[in-house]
Amino acid sequence: MNILVLGAGAWGTALAVSASDNPRQAHRVTLWARDAAQARAMRADRVNARYLPGLPLPGDLKIVDGAEVVNFCTEQDLVILGAPMAGLRGLLQELRNCRVPVAWICKGLERSLPRPGASTDGEAGQAQPVGLMAHEVQAQVAPGLQAGVLSGPSFAQEVAQGQPTALVAASAHALVRERLVQAFHSPRLRVYENDDLVGVEVGGAVKNILAIATGLCDGLSLGLNARAALITRGLAEMMRFGLALGARAETFMGLSGLGDLVLTATGDLSRNRKVGLLLAQGKTLDEAVTSLGHVAEGVYCARTVAQRARHLGVDMPVTEAVVALLDGEMQPQQAVQALMEREPSPEIR
Repeated sequence: MNILVLGAGAWGTALAVSASDNPRQAHRVTLWARDAAQARAMRADRVNARYLPGLPLPGDLKIVDGAEVVNFCTEQDLVILGAPMAGLRGLLQELRNCRVPVAWICKGLERSLPRPGASTDGEAGQAQPVGLMAHEVQAQVAPGLQAGVLSGPSFAQEVAQGQPTALVAASAHALVRERLVQAFHSPRLRVYENDDLVGVEVGGAVKNILAIATGLCDGLSLGLNARAALITRGLAEMMRFGLALGARAETFMGLSGLGDLVLTATGDLSRNRKVGLLLAQGKTLDEAVTSLGHVAEGVYCARTVAQRARHLGVDMPVTEAVVALLDGEMQPQQAVQALMEREPSPEIR
């Protein structure tokens, strides 16, 4: 297969390395970097020093930059979009006439944006009422694409190192799922198919918020009982949110739900968990985010998820506590107290 990965961040690079090294398939993989200087350094040194330092790039991995991304789509069998949620809309607009399967790898919700064509003042210029999931952005700007998402419990560093990993390829289009399996399934990386695109995207977004909460819990040394309770109740609110958006319950028992939540909430490589740990230590949000050097999607989508949940009438107390913490409305101990002092309720509702 000819595979194009757009975006040379940690995750895009890791998938490009995995596909290029796939022992079952002789893929021809191209990695596109928006930053020309980064691309030149990667070609010269055969390493992504900024995002995956110390991990060599395969010799046959082609690295390009500069030109319009749509120019690279010709002759491809699959295009992977490696941009974060904030950059997804722009990439999809550039690829709106692409005729090959496309899959994004970002996790989160887009912030509310002004309506297309709206003025900047008055009723017509008001933002759309809620932030959108990735497939909803695609439906707005590139409805003709055959598209989906590749998600699941995965740290980029471990995938690039060839450590055992399992992912889920989700799309309403069978061809997209099939191409993702063909591209990445290998003895080191298992890829499962799922047609519940909504559920997979919800799991990928909400688990980042819950990882911030779990990092806070661990940073305050609240104990293993508290961690288990937080992860379990977090999974319950993830499921409530997903069902309200049309997802299937069983998806949240799979890789993109429970699997990704456990990894991101407990793994030492989790940036979102690290944010919670740093906040518990008394760092400001700006200090915590700056120290990471990478995007922590939970910080950017927490408010949007909470906003959409309120719009749907879905109760998400852990998410609301994280938002209050990020907005400086609560201190870490106050956020914990607010959760513990809630009125009793049935476990299943």
